[in-house]
Amino acid sequence: MNKTIFITGVTAGIGAATARQFVSQGWQVVGTGRRRDRLDALATELGDFFHPVMLDMRCPDDFQPALEALPERYRKIDLLLNNAGLAPPMSTLQEAEQGPIDVAIDTNVTGLVALTRILLPGLIERKGAVINLCSVAATYPYRGGCVYAGTKAFVRQFSLGLRCDLHGTGVRVTSIEPGMIETEFTIVRTGGDKAASDALYANMDPMTADDLAGTIWWVATLPPHVNINTLELMPTNQSWAGFAVHRNE
Repeated sequence: MNKTIFITGVTAGIGAATARQFVSQGWQVVGTGRRRDRLDALATELGDFFHPVMLDMRCPDDFQPALEALPERYRKIDLLLNNAGLAPPMSTLQEAEQGPIDVAIDTNVTGLVALTRILLPGLIERKGAVINLCSVAATYPYRGGCVYAGTKAFVRQFSLGLRCDLHGTGVRVTSIEPGMIETEFTIVRTGGDKAASDALYANMDPMTADDLAGTIWWVATLPPHVNINTLELMPTNQSWAGFAVHRNE
């Protein structure tokens, strides 16, 4: 029997790389996303081991019908990868607009919790696993990132709390917390400014989506009695900023 992973946000970056990694190892993938053209392209590439689902993480009412519509062979989920996520523009909160903030919270927090809750009965039955894509921003703050960091701090604590709720069930839960990865993340955050993304990652050897896919595969394939609670990783050329100091005039 093939194992099945359910990946949110599969149409780019870490999600797409992880789908390729798991299919290459004989797993089935249910992949969700909002962009039909990219879902179709990935389905063409990965073939019968990939099942695309048009789904917006901001619309939890659509989750149950989407799951009930899955073909029988894809309904037994062994691993949930909560990968879908985004960040509002890097504005200070006092300068930010509410709309992008709501999108980030609805996607990163509300949708993640709702989908996880719905899939838990099956994951418990199969002694499966949940991997939540978090961020070093959950631990290390930076100017202009308070909402994004807040959502990821929630994901980190949610993962630890979920471990408590699932005690004794055999279900594993992991929060993976990466630093700088060159994907479409910054392009989306800046409203399509590829030059800004290129400048951010220039000459610093960032991690790649494939690096994270390999890490996710490692976590997923550890012996069933081993749980990685939290895993933080950064590019070698990234570390922590110093304290900000404002000088009175």
